[in-house]
Amino acid sequence: MTPFVATEEPASAASPNHNHQLQRQRNRENEGDGDDFGEQHRRTAKRPRTMASTEEIDSTIARPGSVKINVKGAFIVDPDAATPAQGNGSDNGRVSPSHHETRDIRLPNHTAVVSHIAVDIGGSLVKLVYFSREVDSTDPGGRLNFQHFETDRIDDCIEFMKLLRDKHKALNGSRSQELCVMATGGGAYKFYDRIRDALEVEVLREDEMECLIAGLDFFIAEIPREVFTYSESDPMNFVSPREIIYPYLLVNIGSGVSMLKVTGPRSFQRVGGTSLGGGTLWGLLSLLTGARSFDDMLAEAEHGDNTKVDMMVGDIYGADYGKIGLKSTAIASSFGKVFRMKLQAEGAEAAGDPVRGGDGNGDAHADAHGDADARGDSRAPGHSFSSADISRSLLYAVSNNIGQIAYLQSQIHNLSDIYFGGSFIRGHRQTINTLSYAIRFWSKGEKQAYFLRHEGYLGAVGAFLKRQPVNWGRRGSVEGVDDVQEWRQALKTESEKRT
Repeated sequence: MTPFVATEEPASAASPNHNHQLQRQRNRENEGDGDDFGEQHRRTAKRPRTMASTEEIDSTIARPGSVKINVKGAFIVDPDAATPAQGNGSDNGRVSPSHHETRDIRLPNHTAVVSHIAVDIGGSLVKLVYFSREVDSTDPGGRLNFQHFETDRIDDCIEFMKLLRDKHKALNGSRSQELCVMATGGGAYKFYDRIRDALEVEVLREDEMECLIAGLDFFIAEIPREVFTYSESDPMNFVSPREIIYPYLLVNIGSGVSMLKVTGPRSFQRVGGTSLGGGTLWGLLSLLTGARSFDDMLAEAEHGDNTKVDMMVGDIYGADYGKIGLKSTAIASSFGKVFRMKLQAEGAEAAGDPVRGGDGNGDAHADAHGDADARGDSRAPGHSFSSADISRSLLYAVSNNIGQIAYLQSQIHNLSDIYFGGSFIRGHRQTINTLSYAIRFWSKGEKQAYFLRHEGYLGAVGAFLKRQPVNWGRRGSVEGVDDVQEWRQALKTESEKRT
C-alpha cells in the first residue's frame, strides 16, 4: 500500500472514518431487521448525489484537508537543487527578513492540488511550510518548501504568503478563499486577525503541542535521511524511518523549552521545560555583543574560545578530577573567569599598564591598542572580551542546561529515546555536540539523543498535516487504510449502480 498523509475529505463528501462508523452503527441498530435496513438504504440511495467521483477527489480539493499527501519515494533534495528563495532582501543594513532552507523535501508521487500553507509563529521566529510544483519541469510531483522569518517582521511573512496565495490562484484558477492558512504557535492567536484580514482567506488555528508531535512523527516514520545521531567520529549517522517509535521524549527548543513525554500519536504530556532557551541566548548576546541576528551569533560562536571566559575544571585542579569523572576541559563555571579578569584589567589600567591583567597575555586586551580590528576579531561593546568567546560560552551554558534537564526528565519517566527539535539548534554542530554529549555523559550511554535536519519545522509541518484522520499517512496504518479502501469501494459500487 502506498504510504500517504491524508487529511479531512471535502465538505461535499463524508470522511471514510465517519461513513465506516455510521455503517457499523446502522448494522447494530438494524440487526435482525433486514427489511427495515434495506428500505432505509434505498431511501438513502435516492437522495441527490453530492459526492464527487474518486478521480475528482484525487485531483482537486476545495479546502485544506482535502488533499492526500503521497509520501512514497519522498527524499530531501540536495542544496543546489532547492527551490530558489522568493522575496529575500535587505533594508537599512539589516539582515534578510526571511531565510529559505536548502533542504526541501521532494514528493515525486504527489500529483493532487494542495490548497493550504502552514505557519508556526513563535516568540522569535515564524516558520512557514508550503507545497510547490517543480520549477520549469514537466515531472510529476512537487516539493515541500521551508522558510522562516523573524517574528518582529511578521508583515514580511504575510506579504510572502500573499505571493503564495496569488500564485496558487493563477496556477489553479481557484478563488483566493479556497486557499487556507493552517496556523499554530502562540502567534496563531496573537496575529490571527492580521493574517486573516490581510490575506482574506480562512485561517485555522491548531494546537501547538499536537502539531509538534504530528510533525516529528512524520519525519521519523516517513522521510529518509532526516533523523540522525551525533558523535565526534560520525557527526551525522542517519536513522532509517521506522514504524515503532513510541515512547519518546521530545525536547523542543524555541524561545523557551518544552519537554513532552509522547506515548502515541495523540497521547502526550508536557512533563517540564525551562525558560532558558533560544530567546535567552539571543537576548543576552544582543546585549553583550554586536551580533544582529541569531545566525550571526552562531557564526561568532564557531570561532570563539570559551576557555577565555569560562572557568574549567583544570583551572581549579590543574588536571582532571578523575574520581568523579570530570576532565580538566569540563566547564566548572560558565563565565567564571570574567569577574577576576575584569578586576585585573581594571587594576592594570589604573596602574597605567593596560596590557597586563587577565591571564597575563595582551591578546585578551588587544583592543586597547587597536589590535582587534587588525586581527578581524570583534569585541563586545563596553569591555575587552571577544564577542566570539562570549557567544561560545553562553551557547555552551544554555545547551548544557537543556541537556541535563532533558536527561533528568527522561530518567524520571523511563524514556530512552530523546528527540531534540526547535529553531535553537539550526544544525549547529557545537549545539548538537553539547546536547548529545550531555545525554551520553549523564546516562552513561544508556539513552540516545536524536536530531533532525528540519528540527525547526516540526510544528509547521504538523500544522500542514494536522487535518488528517487518526493514524493516516503512517506505514502500518491498517485501520485508516481499510477505511479508505472501503470508502473507495462504496463509491465505485454506487457509480456502477448508476451506469
